[in-house]
Amino acid sequence: MKKGRMEAFSDGVFAIIITIMVLELKVPHGMDLNSLIPLIPKFLSYVLSFIFLAIYWNNHHHLCQAIERVNGRILWANIHLLFWLSLIPFVTGWMG
Repeated sequence: MKKGRMEAFSDGVFAIIITIMVLELKVPHGMDLNSLIPLIPKFLSYVLSFIFLAIYWNNHHHLCQAIERVNGRILWANIHLLFWLSLIPFVTGWMG
């Protein structure tokens, strides 16, 4: 199998993870800057998680550039990585 399918699937999973993380940020009810203060912990945990995911995505991209074809073992290893990364929105919400 060529690597393109695995890359596309992985990119989609990364995009969904980031989308779920950002949906955890709720819009404040107030109109002033003071209404943003309670959101600071959630926002900081989002930023930290986003950077963490960006590092993984970047490394995943560079790794995929080094390979030409994938086999079943590589696919399962990739699924294993994506499973653990998919827990990041839960941890982000818990941290915030």
